[in-house]
Amino acid sequence: MRASVRVALILGLLLTPEHAPAADLKTAVVESQGRQVIFTVEMATTAEARARGLMGRRQLAADAGMLFIFPSISRQTMWMKDTPLSLDMLFIAHDGRIVRIVERTMPFSTRLIASRQPIKAVLELNGGTVSDHGITPGDRLIQPKLQISSQ
Repeated sequence: MRASVRVALILGLLLTPEHAPAADLKTAVVESQGRQVIFTVEMATTAEARARGLMGRRQLAADAGMLFIFPSISRQTMWMKDTPLSLDMLFIAHDGRIVRIVERTMPFSTRLIASRQPIKAVLELNGGTVSDHGITPGDRLIQPKLQISSQ
């Protein structure tokens, strides 16, 4: 078997739906304490993508995450069902401001994690990323798909 065919077969096995990132990868920037922290995020903009989230994912690159963008500004709840990774969840207002952070969530938990106020998006990152980068409520997320009119 040719080497290129073997590589293609191995990649095909590794990139099963459980391991494959969403096709829609974008850059998201968190402005924190006068500096920018850049992440490559999978966009969860459809109901199906938001429902699936990072379920089944066993690893996530240090600079990667998933950005859930909701169709309207509203209170949201998240959970960790079927998610083996501990995550940091950043709840984001319509203007990009981070209004709540929940750090180091419990893998596989069905406990609801509430935004506590109306939001437009949630950014999920590896557990510990928020403290590693000093990200705090009041910092701002910049991502063009998040930029909407003030509602």
